[in-house]
Amino acid sequence: MSRSVDEGLLERIASGDATAFSALYDRYADLVYGVARRILRSPEQAQDVTQSVFLKVWSRPQLFTGGSFGAWAARVARNASLDVVRSSAVRLREPEIPATLAAAGELEETVFADVDREIIVRAVAGLPEAERVVIEQAYFGGLTYRQVAERLDTPLGTVKTRIRAGLQRLRGALQEAVTR
Repeated sequence: MSRSVDEGLLERIASGDATAFSALYDRYADLVYGVARRILRSPEQAQDVTQSVFLKVWSRPQLFTGGSFGAWAARVARNASLDVVRSSAVRLREPEIPATLAAAGELEETVFADVDREIIVRAVAGLPEAERVVIEQAYFGGLTYRQVAERLDTPLGTVKTRIRAGLQRLRGALQEAVTR
């Protein structure tokens, strides 16, 4: 596929086309996973980063502004993986101030984060049960798609299909909530 084909897929993703998302995922998931795996050395964390990168592509395809999509996806995977490494290092240190204390100027951000969290919780709760369960386990429970499939005794392809459909519904619900 050429750049123009990738850009065409991204335009279709922006309009909510799950088939285009699936095609882009199938084309670049191994690349994203490979970058994350080399940095993190953990298959589970690499799968989580892969899910995170493609969730970002699904929810905000406009973040890609041109050039090589593969190079962009690899860079996003690299940065997300380094964030995981950095956050692991931070968690090992003793906190210097209480974690619940908001710094000056961050109160507004904290309030908006709580509002956003409530919107997301309501949107996820509104999903059909089969889609809600797999999304909650994969994105909020920290499980890989394979682990979700094993836990639910459901084929991996079915889990992926439910997640894609659920993300599509979730995206629509969140866009609707934001425009209200």
